[in-house]
Amino acid sequence: MNKETNNPLGVQPVNRLLSQFAIPSIISMLVGSLYNIVDQFFIGQRVGELGNAATNIAFPLSTSCLALALLIGIGGSSAFNLAMGSGHEKRAVNIMGNAVVLLAGSGLVLSIITLLFLKPLLLFFGSPVLPYAMEYTKITAFGFPFLLLSTGGGHLIRADGRPRITMLCNLVGAVLNTILDALFVFGLNLGMSGAALATIIGQIVSGPLAIGYLMHGKTVTIRRENLRIKWENVTRIASLGMAPCSNQVAMMVVQIIMNQSLKHYGSHSIYGENIP
Repeated sequence: MNKETNNPLGVQPVNRLLSQFAIPSIISMLVGSLYNIVDQFFIGQRVGELGNAATNIAFPLSTSCLALALLIGIGGSSAFNLAMGSGHEKRAVNIMGNAVVLLAGSGLVLSIITLLFLKPLLLFFGSPVLPYAMEYTKITAFGFPFLLLSTGGGHLIRADGRPRITMLCNLVGAVLNTILDALFVFGLNLGMSGAALATIIGQIVSGPLAIGYLMHGKTVTIRRENLRIKWENVTRIASLGMAPCSNQVAMMVVQIIMNQSLKHYGSHSIYGENIP
């Protein structure tokens, strides 16, 4: 289980760690935002403003994915580092393995719920452009497990002492998404479906890539027995990741309220409920 290479978080000076971890993390966050920006650009150019509105209506689902990724990713990475620092290496690798299972499992559950209740959810989110929103979301929902694995797995990889690998996984997904957006939306004229396909293909590549690096860690190796869920690990992960998760849930509530408000007041204006 132990590796010869020490985790830098346990041995290097803090000032050096700040530069080694902060810069790749900032780049990863900027690259991660490209998924939405690139989709908005290509959809706006080809489909128009109603297509942009549809992606905004579906955005609370992406925010819920991010909330789960932070809950499990940050909670798992924090619990892992605390266990390693306390000398409980066996528990640390179990926590890491449990976090991977929770990421995949919660993403799958969210995907199933979204597909089963797609229309009611989008109406609740305030969708005045239902056909566009349904066309986009019924495809992107299949990518939720991979989105959680890439986003949450990135936090776990950082905890293992490899922030540049997290940055690399995000870069690969974002670049692939950009290339495929141009091909599907402009080249093949697939519109909303093309943008959605480009998004999930980028996630399908970056998610397993992150988990592949994680299963062969720098400081620990995750084995099959480490994937067996233990309740004490789940509660530990949840307690440490609850704060960043709550922030994202609050943002999701604000998004839904804003969409509903724009729909309601827009319907009483000269613009109608779609344009706002």
